[in-house]
Amino acid sequence: MITFTLCLLALIAGYFTYGRLIERVFGPDDRKTPALTKADGVDYIPLPTWKIFMIQFLNIAGLGPIFGAIMGAKFGTSSYLWIVLGSIFAGAVHDFFSGMLSLRHDGESLPELIGRYLGLTTKQIMRGFTVLLMILVGAVFVAGPAELLAKLTPESLDTTFWIIVVFAYYILATLLPIDKIIGKIYPLFAVALLFMAVGILVMLYVNHPALPELWDGLQNTNPEVDKLPIFPIMFVSIACGAISGFHATQSPLMARCMTSERHGRPVFYGAMITEGVVALIWAAAATYFFHAHEGGINESNASIIVDSITREWLGPIGGVLAILGVIAAPITSGDTAFRSARLIVADFLGLEQKSMRRRLYICIPMFALAIGLLLYSLRDANGFNMIWRYFAWANQTLSVFTLWAVTVYLTISKKPYWITLIPALFMTCVCLTYICIAPEGLECSHTLSYCIGLIGVVVAIVWFFIWLRKHKVDVQGELKR
Repeated sequence: MITFTLCLLALIAGYFTYGRLIERVFGPDDRKTPALTKADGVDYIPLPTWKIFMIQFLNIAGLGPIFGAIMGAKFGTSSYLWIVLGSIFAGAVHDFFSGMLSLRHDGESLPELIGRYLGLTTKQIMRGFTVLLMILVGAVFVAGPAELLAKLTPESLDTTFWIIVVFAYYILATLLPIDKIIGKIYPLFAVALLFMAVGILVMLYVNHPALPELWDGLQNTNPEVDKLPIFPIMFVSIACGAISGFHATQSPLMARCMTSERHGRPVFYGAMITEGVVALIWAAAATYFFHAHEGGINESNASIIVDSITREWLGPIGGVLAILGVIAAPITSGDTAFRSARLIVADFLGLEQKSMRRRLYICIPMFALAIGLLLYSLRDANGFNMIWRYFAWANQTLSVFTLWAVTVYLTISKKPYWITLIPALFMTCVCLTYICIAPEGLECSHTLSYCIGLIGVVVAIVWFFIWLRKHKVDVQGELKR
């Protein structure tokens, strides 16, 4: 428990120290925000800061910080370090800058921001890539909560019934103004999710389990250690609890509702640190059940593990409330994933979104594709796992592009670009190595995969510094050849 406690304190300290440094680097000011200058009653709506924080937190806290942390805990104590270091130095920085840059550029969606700094070709690729990722998120975040809801309700209300209900909610949340559904029910979801996190945290200290400590070593404790090395598999398994490209697609939603740039650190950096705390709590609880619980749990289904942990530690009533928190997390990411996809397409096509008819032009084909992916995942026994793994890799790949775009912004603004260059290089290596080594990827040997990952990093470093030498930066932050 000593390592867990130190990691928990480090996350909190990171918000007040490194978070303040990152805020100072960006330099928020008192200019008018797009919520005030472009108010449209649908997406650009001023909201209270506390509500924006909760919406941002619930948007990004999907299955990742719970299910991802549980599966990541199989790798041992190294999962704690990745959650802490990833959240403070990569994930929260990634979320803060993507949100603040959107705030500075009239609430631009992520592909437009990436294109602004990485060029037109990259922007076009990111438009298609990001929309597809958002639809994948919507598809994979239907089945998980539906299965958990089916466990809590009579047999007549089976998984299929709840899939239909959840998907119907997604449609309404995507089409209606953000303050009509999302702004009203998210506080209720937040209570359930926070109860879950606090409840498990309290029981960790009450039970005081003998968790592995940092000084016991960082060896890989995964049962499939030969197939699943810590690097890069763990760094993709624990995404939303450390760094996630999906978060950068959600930040513009809240950038369109903020009334001051000075709220950026608590909203963007703070929400990521809070998610890191949730991931750390679940990683510790899962570690106990995997390694210290009598008899252990030989289970790969994260929803079953969640059910076992909450019922044993919180009792039947507490377990139900905690499960509701776990259900709320993916649902509140799925709905805003579809909403983000709608706004990305609208930005690309230049379609105003005040009209319901124009919103439907975008949403009908988008939902049709999502339903097709969902039916595939339900028909094939391994379909959901395949879609989830491709989503996980695409998610981290998107974070790479976001970090490189922010690095260019910092460079041309004459600001310390190393704060995102280092995470960008690390995640570049992770994604390249993963797609080479993973069973759903190229299935190369470990040695070859690591070599390709390192070569990719070397190429990225050389490319960046060649670009740096060829371009001078003037006072306004514009590139000169």
